[in-house]
Amino acid sequence: MENKTVGQMITEAREKVGLSKNQLAELANVSHTEIARIESGERAVPNPKTLRKISQFIGVNYNDLMYAAGLGTQVSPLNPFLKRYYSSLKGKQLDEALVNTLGSIENWEALVKSFKERLEDPNILETEKEVLFQTIEDTQYQINTANEIVKLLHSAKTKERLDNEKKN
Repeated sequence: MENKTVGQMITEAREKVGLSKNQLAELANVSHTEIARIESGERAVPNPKTLRKISQFIGVNYNDLMYAAGLGTQVSPLNPFLKRYYSSLKGKQLDEALVNTLGSIENWEALVKSFKERLEDPNILETEKEVLFQTIEDTQYQINTANEIVKLLHSAKTKERLDNEKKN
């Protein structure tokens, strides 16, 4: 993700899906003035609830908006702190991190599956549906994040193996 402000991200995504500021405001049940303030940068750190509402209509993950607003963390090859940490693990720590991360992915995927099954219940309340959709989105983001970590850990394992081969 490039170094864009949350306002720039929202503007670009809103325009990409063909919505005006007023249309987005109406869909998200947010004032058009608030949308304008966020997009202009006047409101550099928007309310997380507002970002959640907006994200649903512009095709941008809520967690990415939170990160851009400085309210969350993002794990990707672009995050130098986490990349440095996971890439520097060795030996037993590296193996444990890989096992733990893969286990987390498996658990989160089971959660998402159970949440999706719950959504199929014809008697589910709209408020519960909303919470489940948000939870699925957040959990899917964590799965994607963990998959990025697994890539870093596999790279670190390969580097460690090659370094050991050179020594022998």
